[in-house]
Amino acid sequence: MTFVQLVDYTTHQPEAMNDLLDKYVAQSHGRRTLTHSIVGKDRDMNDHYVDVVEFPSYEEAMKNSNLPETDRMFHEMVALCDGMPKFTNLDVVRDEHLNTMLVNRVFEEVMLNGNMAVFEECFATNYIDHDVSKAEQTVVGRDEVMKDVQMWRGGFEMSFAVDAQLAQDDLVTTVWTWRGKHTGEFMGMAPTGKTYETTGTTTFRCTDGMISEGWWHYDIMRLMREMGMDMNMSADTGMGAAG
Repeated sequence: MTFVQLVDYTTHQPEAMNDLLDKYVAQSHGRRTLTHSIVGKDRDMNDHYVDVVEFPSYEEAMKNSNLPETDRMFHEMVALCDGMPKFTNLDVVRDEHLNTMLVNRVFEEVMLNGNMAVFEECFATNYIDHDVSKAEQTVVGRDEVMKDVQMWRGGFEMSFAVDAQLAQDDLVTTVWTWRGKHTGEFMGMAPTGKTYETTGTTTFRCTDGMISEGWWHYDIMRLMREMGMDMNMSADTGMGAAG
């Protein structure tokens, strides 16, 4: 269970505090278990700060607190504070990144189940799509991408596995594995009954609770070779939102 500690303090020496935190990161390299740190400044009280530090678990936090570098930093931090810092220890019981949830809803309900209504709920009308495998690498409008979904789902019985994800600001990047059994006509090619697999990454930008832009990277040429397609054919086969 993820563990978070809130460190609440006041200081008139914020620059020195920042230098101290930088020094701690450098000195504890290779030993610390701290994974994430956020420092917030109170808008209403100029000398009031709250640090939010995250650990994989309470046990990992305790390992970190026993490091000599952590003990040394604590004493130096107290010397820079106006009074003793206040610590609040929290076990994280709910952790939701709403943009990631939006992206995963697309992968699960659209990719796997073909629910086009969900597609319209998740993608902005003026969605911009960038697909390196297509002759026209940038298209605008979710209707064009919906056609890609229908093309791929019409040609394959698909599975789509999320291997890893990273969310930052308004972007969510997903590393995925696509697997499909060729059961329907695809790009004029009759069904082979064979199963194919490819991996790739997709980065979606989320704006106002909708997916507004996407970038797709995967090896479509290798897939075409494995399927025995004519390599002189147009590669305008982009997965778009279909994966």
